[in-house]
Parts: sequence; structure tokens; C-alpha cells
Amino acid sequence: MLNQVVLVGRLTKDPEVLRKENGKRVSNIIVAVPRAYKNTSGLYDTDFFKCVLWDGIAENTKEYCHSGDIIGIKGRLISNVITKEDNTKQYQTDVVAEKVTFLSSNKKDD
Repeated sequence: MLNQVVLVGRLTKDPEVLRKENGKRVSNIIVAVPRAYKNTSGLYDTDFFKCVLWDGIAENTKEYCHSGDIIGIKGRLISNVITKEDNTKQYQTDVVAEKVTFLSSNKKDD
């Protein structure tokens, strides 16, 4: 069996790193990935993927990447079930990054 995801897209905002109670560091980022084909209106739709980065990957991404930068992510999917107050279930799928590659930066040289 295989659970592998590869994404290349732009960061929608600057990464932030939080420290969990167990001492692990985590960053939740959103990566915008344009589709390879146009919709019926002649425009490219974009998909937005929530990605979870842990520890060193989270710290390095925060240090070197900013909103609008293009990054590559290799990782795996995880599925969470969230039970709401009215006992309905909501399913959420995230990408857990195992490797992040910094492909381009919007940083301007002074």
C-alpha cells in the first residue's frame, strides 16, 4: 500500500511555529496549487491544501520561507474525524510533510 503526496505551490501566508505541550514544534501552512487545466470560464482554478510540518522542518520553513514563495512538499495524507457538538462527524484530510524543498523566493535584495 502507498500513501504519498507531492505538491508544488505557493505559501498563502508566512509560516508560524507553535510549541505543543509535549515539546514538539508544529506549523500549519496552506499551500495554493493551481490546476493544470482551465475551467469552463477559461480560468485556472486553485486548490488549497493544509499541510502540517513538525520540528526541524517547521523551523526551517519558518526561517527561510514567506508568503508567496514556491515550495515543494513530499509527504503523506492523514485523516481526522471531528465530532461536533450536535454529534455530527466532520472529516478533515491534511498533508503531513516529510520533506520541504524551497524552490523560489519573493524576497527582494536590498
